[in-house]
Amino acid sequence: MKTLIIAEHNGQSLATDTLKTLSAAFSLAQPIDILVAGENVEAVCAQAQRIQGIHSVLVADSSCYQYGIAENISALVHDLVNEQAEQALVGSSPMEQSKNTGMYSHVLAAATTFGKNILPRIAALLDVGMLSDVIDIESKDTVIRPIYAGNALARVRSNDRIKVISVRASAFDVAEQRTDPQGAVSVTPLAITHQSPFVEFVSQQVVASARPELPAARVVVSGGRGLGSKENFAMVEQLADKLDAAIGASRAAVDAGYVSNDLQVGQTGKIVAPDLYIAIGISGAIQHLAGMKDSKVIVAINNDPDAAIFEVADYGLVGDLFEILPDLIAKLD
Repeated sequence: MKTLIIAEHNGQSLATDTLKTLSAAFSLAQPIDILVAGENVEAVCAQAQRIQGIHSVLVADSSCYQYGIAENISALVHDLVNEQAEQALVGSSPMEQSKNTGMYSHVLAAATTFGKNILPRIAALLDVGMLSDVIDIESKDTVIRPIYAGNALARVRSNDRIKVISVRASAFDVAEQRTDPQGAVSVTPLAITHQSPFVEFVSQQVVASARPELPAARVVVSGGRGLGSKENFAMVEQLADKLDAAIGASRAAVDAGYVSNDLQVGQTGKIVAPDLYIAIGISGAIQHLAGMKDSKVIVAINNDPDAAIFEVADYGLVGDLFEILPDLIAKLD
């Protein structure tokens, strides 16, 4: 049996969350193929080839996969999995079929917007269940996933013939890459193309930033509704620039229009686990804590000593953030 990883990328490099998903897949102890779907993705394939521990890189290079449209990629994966299964079963005895190493038994992707958009469709096409937001893989049929906003952990066992799994990347380390190009694995081109007649790409709005990406940042500075306005949120940006940090926000701050929703940290936003997480003016709603409580060190600044954020904080500072932040920024000059 084999594992298939669906790569998330920007056309030039693999997403950090995909590299962490690969680390999760290693615990299955079976060959791993990584699927790169897109157009003109030679640079992504070259990076994927250097990842230690993978078996091969499969590339579907076509204009229909350029924008990562879920309907197209899910159909590609469905056909790929079924094609592998058919090839593996031809001429095999029942005993050989049960041990066949050519079939995909697991399909994994990171639990990002990309993965959450594609994996449920794949599970439906394959007529199997879905294992979501997995933080540990105990065996080939048993995983651990958080429930109740991370306040409890569930051990889930699947009897499906193919396990479709989304991985919470913050729970795993980044997979190592070879520095020596001589050890690169092979690339296999795929001739499978799918263009859904029901979906058309219209436009894409990408926010360019010199700051680190939120899921991959070592330091994250997040602001909440306590900042009071979009103009005041600029103080969070100033502090982030001083610390070379990524910017995050609570759902309340996003709903109030202080920042765009791609910066939201929490159960319905991005899950992060940086070395340092600074929460400014964030009360600590359960859905926000679910997205950041695994951070190595948590620092909270709030004027309410009873705020829930202090229950998970390693360091807490009770006071007026409009006095504390300018002083902190000035001391970092």
